[in-house]
Amino acid sequence: MKKIKSFAFLLVPLAFSVDSLADEFSFGAGVGSLYSGVGVNIAMRSDTDLKYLSAGCVSYSDRGGSTCGVGAGWVTTDLFDFQNTQHGLGAYVGVVGTESTFFTKDEAIYGAGFGYHYFFNGIGKSGANAGFSFVVGDANSGTHTGLMAQIGYQF
Repeated sequence: MKKIKSFAFLLVPLAFSVDSLADEFSFGAGVGSLYSGVGVNIAMRSDTDLKYLSAGCVSYSDRGGSTCGVGAGWVTTDLFDFQNTQHGLGAYVGVVGTESTFFTKDEAIYGAGFGYHYFFNGIGKSGANAGFSFVVGDANSGTHTGLMAQIGYQF
């Protein structure tokens, strides 16, 4: 768990490096790994990639309350030299699920994932996106694995 959080702190400076200063800022809202569950992100966007920080909630219940967390990631459309910028592959580090405990409120599970993202207008323009991510995290009860569906809008 500590290794994953340390990795997240190393990923953030890489994602927002000096080379990215020519990129434009973007804001998004939706569901999935780009938004840490149901949430929002702030990103630096170029014509071929998206580097983002996100905050959102992965669950809510009357007994356990809301389980929210943060994440960071990178999506690129030129990994395999495609001719369009609609198909992206990405990596994500952040909240990937929730773990119920018997006596206390639910706890966030942090981990990592990789996924496929489709940007309807291309990654460099505002528009809707959809996709999915395979995620894995370190829970108290063992390894948590899952699939996060995604749908959202990047402004």
